Amino acid sequence: MGNGQRYIPYVSVAMWAAACVAFCCLGLTPTSGQEPQVNIEPRRPARPASTGSADRLTANIRVNADLVLVPVMVTDRRDRLITGLEKEHFKLFEDKVEQVITHFASEDTPVSIGLVFDCSGSMGAKLQKSRAAVSEFLHTSNPEDEFSLVLFNDRAQLAIPFTDRIEEIQNRMLFTESKGRTALLDAIYLSLHEMGHAKHSRKAILIISDGGDNCSRYSYREVKNYVREADVQIYSIGILEPFGLRGRTPEELSGPTLLDEVAQETGGRLFEVDDLNELPDIATKIGAALRNQYVLGYMPSEAKHDGKYHRIQVKIERPKGLPPLRATFRSGYYAR
Repeated sequence: MGNGQRYIPYVSVAMWAAACVAFCCLGLTPTSGQEPQVNIEPRRPARPASTGSADRLTANIRVNADLVLVPVMVTDRRDRLITGLEKEHFKLFEDKVEQVITHFASEDTPVSIGLVFDCSGSMGAKLQKSRAAVSEFLHTSNPEDEFSLVLFNDRAQLAIPFTDRIEEIQNRMLFTESKGRTALLDAIYLSLHEMGHAKHSRKAILIISDGGDNCSRYSYREVKNYVREADVQIYSIGILEPFGLRGRTPEELSGPTLLDEVAQETGGRLFEVDDLNELPDIATKIGAALRNQYVLGYMPSEAKHDGKYHRIQVKIERPKGLPPLRATFRSGYYAR
């Protein structure tokens, strides 16, 4: 890419153009003066081998434009997804300066999803339920989604490169065994690297793990920097023991914090699980979250190609009659 180009988090300009065409063809342009139809949606019901290693690479995702697109998920106090909001219900800030929202959309588009699955020794009794959660997630996905699979214990391995054949993922999961230590950071890094082969503009990673890292080559700082540069949203399912029963190593105690911080950097979330029977429901919920997001677009009022990290904040102007709402979004982007 040449000089003067700007990194856009999450969504390409081409994807935005396609969304606009679809909106016009379907007659979905909002009509001024009409009351917005706001809905609170519960969890959606289910709809009817290559190897690799975590090489040291530099993320370099840029496009030739100044339009910044920010996907936003909105939930209420009971963690239910909120749909039907309009552009006037959002305020968007870059480095604490309010920006004019010039583009707005809400749509279900195909996603390239990297599954990062923990099969370390501590997962033993949790492995079967975790496989079931992955299966539920796959079957509630958009039929056009594609998936990759990274397995990790002592090392991270690219078990399945991107494919739209979910049976390949499921068959490979049947042969996972619980053993070894936990190279979680290496696994995240490897899954981010595999995103270079994704075919969809929207990209996400789902991590299923029960604890912190104790065996990676990469440091948390290295992975955090890669996550900040990557055009990827990360969700984590933390299968965690009650605090008093967790191991006493620093890695185990810091596991939830690691998963939460990595997810929050990208506008994703950590879902902590105490009851293994909740896993399939949470996997379905994450699938619904990926498909019910708003996309806000703006041209920065002070465009700078300084290579620095610029923080984003989204606030919601709550429609009358709705409970308090929560917006989840990416923390910022690098201006290239």
